Formats: sequence, C-alpha cells, structure tokens
Amino acid sequence: MRNSLLEVTAVIPSGLSRLSELAGNLLFSWHRPTRALFEDLDPELWKQTGGNPRLMLRCVDQATLDRCAADEQYLARYHRALETQDTYLAAGVATADAPLVAYFCAEYGFHESFPIYSGGLGVLAGDYCKAASDERANFVAVGLLYEQGYFTQTLDTDGIQHAEYRGRDPRDLPVEPVRAGGGEWLKVSVRIQGRAVVARAWRAPAGRVPVYLLDTNCEENAPSDRDITHRLYGGDESTRVRQEMILGIGGVRVLRALGVQPAVWHLNEGHAAFLILELLREHVVAGLPFAAALEAVAAACVFTTHTPVAAGHDAFAPDLVVAHFGDFIRELGVPVERFLELARAPGAPHLFNMTRLALNGTRHVNGVSRIHGGVSARLCADQWPELRPEDNPVGFVTNGVHVPTFLHQRWMEFFDRELGREWRERLRDTDFWQALAQVPDERYWTTAQDVKARMLAAVRERLQREYARKGLSPAQLRHVTRWLDPQRPGVLTLGFARRFATYKRAALLLRDRARLARLVNDPERPLLLLFAGKAHPADEPGKAVLREIRQVMTSAEFLGRVVFLEDYDLQLARSLVAGVDVWLNNPIAPLEASGTSGMKAAINGRLNLSILDGWWGEGWMQENGWGIPPANVQDPERRDALEADLIFDTLAEEVLPLYYSGDADGCPAEWVRRSKQAMMTVIPRFNMRRVLFDYMQGLYQPAAVQCRRLAAESHTGARTLAEWKQRVRQAWPKVHLRLLADGSRDVPRGERLRLRLAAALNGLAPADVRVEFLARRLLPEADRAPPPLTSYGRAAPPGDWRATLATTDEHDAEGGVVFALDVEPASCGQFATEVRIYPWHELLSHPYELGLMKWL
Repeated sequence: MRNSLLEVTAVIPSGLSRLSELAGNLLFSWHRPTRALFEDLDPELWKQTGGNPRLMLRCVDQATLDRCAADEQYLARYHRALETQDTYLAAGVATADAPLVAYFCAEYGFHESFPIYSGGLGVLAGDYCKAASDERANFVAVGLLYEQGYFTQTLDTDGIQHAEYRGRDPRDLPVEPVRAGGGEWLKVSVRIQGRAVVARAWRAPAGRVPVYLLDTNCEENAPSDRDITHRLYGGDESTRVRQEMILGIGGVRVLRALGVQPAVWHLNEGHAAFLILELLREHVVAGLPFAAALEAVAAACVFTTHTPVAAGHDAFAPDLVVAHFGDFIRELGVPVERFLELARAPGAPHLFNMTRLALNGTRHVNGVSRIHGGVSARLCADQWPELRPEDNPVGFVTNGVHVPTFLHQRWMEFFDRELGREWRERLRDTDFWQALAQVPDERYWTTAQDVKARMLAAVRERLQREYARKGLSPAQLRHVTRWLDPQRPGVLTLGFARRFATYKRAALLLRDRARLARLVNDPERPLLLLFAGKAHPADEPGKAVLREIRQVMTSAEFLGRVVFLEDYDLQLARSLVAGVDVWLNNPIAPLEASGTSGMKAAINGRLNLSILDGWWGEGWMQENGWGIPPANVQDPERRDALEADLIFDTLAEEVLPLYYSGDADGCPAEWVRRSKQAMMTVIPRFNMRRVLFDYMQGLYQPAAVQCRRLAAESHTGARTLAEWKQRVRQAWPKVHLRLLADGSRDVPRGERLRLRLAAALNGLAPADVRVEFLARRLLPEADRAPPPLTSYGRAAPPGDWRATLATTDEHDAEGGVVFALDVEPASCGQFATEVRIYPWHELLSHPYELGLMKWL
C-alpha cells in the first residue's frame, strides 16, 4: 500500500448527471461557456488540474457539486451548454456525397489538458479537426495516445531548462476505449522485427469528428513495445520507426476494423507515411500487381509537408527499416531494393527518407504557405529531375487558425454587439468584416485594453505561482512583475512565444543590449517584452538561447522589462496572443514554413512586427502591421545585425510613436485603425474554415475523383497507368525534338504564329506525349507571383499563354513524328518562348507527375 493512490470521488447529482458527457467531448476546448461550467465549480482546483474537466469531476468536493445542483443560475447555464452540444452534434455531414477523409498526424493540440502535442504542427492539426467539425465535414482523424506526451518545462536560477515528463491516466483524458462488435476493446496487431506488437484504440470526440488514438501499453506486449507510445518524439531511431509504424500501419488497420472506408488519406507530415505501405500491402494481397497498387494508393493520398529544410525530414538507416519491416516486405512480394527505392532521395541514397516515401506514394502534395510552397518545390526538385521547380506538383495551401479557439471571449461578445451573432458563420466573408471600420474607436479600444488587462493579470498570477513553487522571495517577484499591472495596461507590450528552435532567433534583439535597454527604459514611452517557449530537450543551441533570455530577465537594466514565462502551453498561448500589443516574429527566412501564432494575434486585433516569411509574406498589407524584408546577404552575422537594426528602427520610429499618440482619453486613433485592419484582413483570409475549403476543392475532391477513376472495373485504370509509365520511362532517354521550320520572330497583331518540328518518340505513340508551346511575357512585365492562400485552381500569369502542337500525320527524313503550331498570339508584347515535350495520359493526377520533360 505504500505510495499507492487513493481517490475519493464525489457522486454527481442527478440534476448535473451529464457533466461527465460535457467533459468527454473536446468541444469544450472551443466552447467557452462549457469550460466555464467546470472552472466555476472551483476556480482554484481548475488551475491545479490544468483546466482538465474530467480530473475536476473526480476531485471536486461533494458539497460543491450539491450546491451547484441547487443553484438555478448554474443549472440554467448547464442546460444551455447541453442544448448547444446536443444541437451541434445532431447535425450530420453537410454534403452527403463528400469524400470521407482520413487525416493522420503524429500530434494533436486540442487543449492544454490533453498534452499529446509539442508545438505548431499539433496545434494546427487540432485546429483543423475543429474546423472539420464546425463545417460538418466527412472527416476522421488518427494519431497516437502518448502516456507522457511532451514535457513540462521549468527553469532554474541560471536559466537552465529542466524537462519533466508526467504520466497521464487515461481517466483524466477525453478518451474512451473503442469497442469491437462483441464489446471487447478493439486492438490491432502490427508485425515489427518479426514479432506481433499489439495496439489498442481509443476514441477522442472533437465535436463531430472522431479522433482515433492508438497506444501500445498493452499486457500482450513486451516491456520495450509497451514503451513505443510512452513519449512524444522520444527515444532512439528504433523507437521513432516503431511509433510511425503504429501510427501509419496500425492506424489504417483500426479504421478497417471499424468498417471505415476513407476515400482520401491525408498525411499531415511524413511521420504518417508508413500508411502508404499498408495500403500497398492491402492491394497486393488482393492480387493487384505492385506497380498498379502504387498508382491506386498514390491517387488517393494527400501529403502536406511542413518542413523547409532537408535536415528536418525523418530519415532512417535502411538496415534499421529492413529489420523492422522484414515480414512486411515479404508480404509486399518485392525485392528489398525495390522497397527501399520507395523512400530514397537522389541526394541521400543511403537513407530511408519518410518525405520521399510520401512523395512517391502520393499524387497530391502541398506546402503550408506561398513562400513555403516554393521552398518545398525547390527542396524536392530532384524528385522530378527534368522539371523546373515551379512546374513540379508541389502546390500550397496557406495555414489558418481556428477562430473560436483563439479569439478572446471579450472580442466574441464585442462582435455579438457590434456585428451581430452571425459573424460566426461569416468567417470567410471579406466584405462582412469591413463593417469593423465603422465601429467607434473608443468602444473598440476599451475592449482591447480590457483583454490586455486580463492577460497582464493572468501572467502576473502565473509568475506568482512559479515564484511560490520555487521558494523565491516576494521582493524578487515584485521587481519582475512591477510593469505587469492590469490596472495600468498602457505600457506597450511585445510578445514572443514559440518553440525555441535556433532559426526562430528568439534572442535577436539581445544583439544590441544597449539599444534595447534605452527602448525599454524610456520613461516617456516604455516597452515591455514577454517571452515564452520550450527548447527540445536534445536541442542544446536552443536551450542556450533560452538561458540567455532568462539571464537577461534578471539583470538590473532589464528587470521587470523583459520577462520569460515558463512552460509555454495552449493556455498561455491563448492569453498572450490576445493580450500583447505587438506580436514579434523574426525567423531566418525562408525557414518559417508558415507560423500561425501571428495569425492568432491578428484576429485579436494585435499588430505583427515580423520578418516577411511564412504566412506573413501573404498576410502583410502595409496597414495591418509591420513587415521586415529579409536582408539579402550571405554572411549570417551581418544578416542578423541588419535585420535586428531594421526591427529596432521600426520600433523606435513607427511602433512606439504610434502607440503613444493617444488623445486625452488615451485612445490612439491611428493605432486603433491599424488594429481594426489586422482583424479585417486576417480573420476572413486566415481562418481554418477557409483552409479546409481550399483543401477540399484543391486536393480532396480531385484525389477522390482520381481514386475512383483508377479503381473502376477491378483497377483497370491503375493497371493501365502503371504499364504506360513503365513503357514511357524505358523509351524516354531517346526522346527528343528537332526544329523543322521556325516561326517569325515578329508577328503583327492579327497574324498567326506557325511552327513545325519533329519528335523522335522511340516507339511511343503521338498520343503518349504532349508537345507544347509556351510564351512568358517579358514586356509589359507580368506579375508571376503565385496568388495568396492557395495555388490550386489558379490561372496562368497575366500575359503568359501556351498552345498545344498537333500532329500532322507526317514523318521527317529521320522517322520523327511531325508536330505543327498554327495559332494567333493571345496578346501583344515581348515574350520568352520555348517548346517542350512531356509524357501525357488522361489518367495522370498531375500533367508532369513523371518528372520527365525535354525542350527544343
């Protein structure tokens, strides 16, 4: 009995019997009135449990529950929350014929009380599931349930980060075991290193969306296998391989066991790429040849990459992968070398690369911002070796945020009063949000300052708890918190909170401490900086940056002016993005794939001061914040110095004067105008409902259509396409073009451009290729920047035009097939022209997916 845990649990009164039901659906993570029901039971216990409704109900006092059950006001709120949830959940899928999407991700950030996330990838995945629920999408999500999840952060007096991992009792989490038809716990088995590893399935409802989570802490498993899902991103390479096998292979098997038949499989990052292998195995076992199976699988799969550097992609030693997949490879019926080819990058052939597996096993690939789409196209260019990066299949859908989660409650109430309650259904309506410009500045500013005051109070209380826990003196606390005064929220406050990866340059402004000290200590225009973030336990440079900031915080010249807040989580994130005046972001460009924290600040009317990278390259519109252009220099030290100076200059010359330009009542009119612009431009363009719409239109629906085409008539299309690709690849090295008759270089408007050439096809038929004339306008200059938000469905740049050459049924003296162009130019100007040939088949998902193209 020593050190055993005893729980004495209150009996929930019958009048509140469905509180446990409210606690069991993650809808509480974005429905504030439901969360408030639990917080108001016992505000202090709510903080002690980390805002965990289920743990609250197990630990709250019986007298408290009985009192609330007799409180008419509390009961009325309880019944309204139930009515809201019942009505919400009763609505079915919005479109009956919408393809069912299965979304796979290694982490999900729904709420701080459910710590199966480490950072932006997980929070994005959580937001995406919430939006899918709000939009009544046909959607299911799959992930892993980690026993410990990510670490809790504490810092000692020297600023050294200490990571503490805490085990989580599933009873404390919004999950329930998935039951099979006979009532037994649903479990699946995955062969790993010659043995069966069992994973059990849990269901976490996120509103209308079922999220299935797997863990291996099963009595059937050996201790080493029980630890596979012990810790998020923990362990050695073998652990990572096994985790990703459980996610990808085990996740597919859970859906199959439940009878769920997705039309589209979405891999959110490369961690889930092993699902491609499981889908391949299913087709091969059913009798489909391997090459045809690969076509069938790839047509149905969507891959989103979030990593802008090659080193960030998971890659494993081939021997390690083969050791784990021995039985699996035999089931696939292919040689080991063919199996390894699926994940081989031309630039690193000695590694099994998960991103390359995803690229080979999907036909729909995207980055997460316009800049990142271009970076990813270049990073993966050798996947399609004969294509220019801008022509390859990598597109983009720029990320967004879930507005109901991150918009402060006071702003919600403000919108209800000023815009009407329908704003919740008008998130994508740009015209609707223009009405904010007409809202009186004074009412707007009062709300903004109220939100800021609440943030300052929350931060102050957080520091009080930290200092009390560490036994630090009240005098030290007073010095640190002296400017965190909710009664005087008039000090310009900057926030920087995110993962402490070195490329994010959290300490950039510390390069010139003298200049920073002058800014923060200006008696007329003071400045406060709030920092928060975690460094990965293995990231020593990141931990060094964190240590530097913590040490600056306690130095005399910055005491109370620079504050670091421990254990950054979703609760702190919601508070900071809503309450700081300026959101600071200064990554090394172009290494910020997207970033969403700045979006969360902007939807709360906070102004971004950011390097023009990631989403801000599309979000900045001159009047809604400040954009810092990346320095075009090669030396990293000089780059950092130049960009730090630009930020300092912007603060001193624009940000501070604008903020402190208030009238007699303290309302700075120009600041308020910019703040409104931030809301008006960012809410309709960077909300997660827009993101889901763009994925549906640009990726999911095309994938579902393509999958049906290839699967029809016992996968005739997949077989045909696989055989055709093999034939084309064999013939392509000897395919080339020859010019027979060049067109005039000067074509008067109204006359036609004529061109004749011959194509040596090496046994291919004319129908197997497309010969194309392409004209890119030079003068007048054409704007070739991709459109913002999504690359899918975009038109050709204005002034550019192309035309397909037709066969003439002739052959030249060398046996080449003659193609001719006879076209009237689409517009006037100077054009750079080219003629190219590439393989063509009506069953291709992307016209250039083979990566084969030759020019005249």
